[in-house]
Amino acid sequence: MSAAPEEDISAGRGEPLVVLEGVNKWFGDLHVLQDINVTVNRGEVVVVIGPSGSGKSTLCRAINRLETIDRGAITLDGKPLPQEGKELANLRAEVGMVFQSFNLFAHKTIRENVTLGPIKVRKMSKAKADAKAAELLDRVGIGHQADKYPAQLSGGQQQRVAIARALAMEPKVMLFDEPTSALDPEMIKEVLDVMVDLAEQGMTMIVVTHEMGFARTAADRVLFMADGAVVEENTPEEFFTNPQSERAKDFLGKILKH
Repeated sequence: MSAAPEEDISAGRGEPLVVLEGVNKWFGDLHVLQDINVTVNRGEVVVVIGPSGSGKSTLCRAINRLETIDRGAITLDGKPLPQEGKELANLRAEVGMVFQSFNLFAHKTIRENVTLGPIKVRKMSKAKADAKAAELLDRVGIGHQADKYPAQLSGGQQQRVAIARALAMEPKVMLFDEPTSALDPEMIKEVLDVMVDLAEQGMTMIVVTHEMGFARTAADRVLFMADGAVVEENTPEEFFTNPQSERAKDFLGKILKH
């Protein structure tokens, strides 16, 4: 992995960057987000865990307005999330997102996948975008694959391209929505290694994951969600060794036995 890029992503570390206040969302009668109050500080890695259907992915998607909210407020760097149009496109540039499925353009090369956003949205020159793509693909360990197409890469490699593509926009925060759940076990580590590397370099990250090892080693804070609410919030050490709620004890009891 190469050195951190020249921009200082740790500037202003510790200040609130993503703030959710009283956030509620319903899907019909289902109350999927219930009075969520969460602050993520600059440079912090927050891992969101919990059983399936607890609202984790909806929370993640609400932060870049892939899901709208019905009540409450979400701010990024002190500004409310825009509703639509150009401002919303700009927001998506500020908030990098990596999904379960890699969502790469199949007909474009790896390099083209990474440079498309910076050229179209950031109005970066092709030469500068290509140079940045080369640096980021090296950083995630696949610089030598730049001229290939997504179908020629393994799932783990494609997910690392997706991370490089999000980073190319120089986002203020990175959202990861179960980024390893579609991968074969041997590919999971290579993606998590890239994420740990990012965390160590001070990238603000919100990570929805089932990977408890990552939560233990890379998180500054763990949010445990169940039934649409944040039930518990603590350091990884405290959460895994001394969960406070019955819901968390039950969840950990089930997953840590295996």
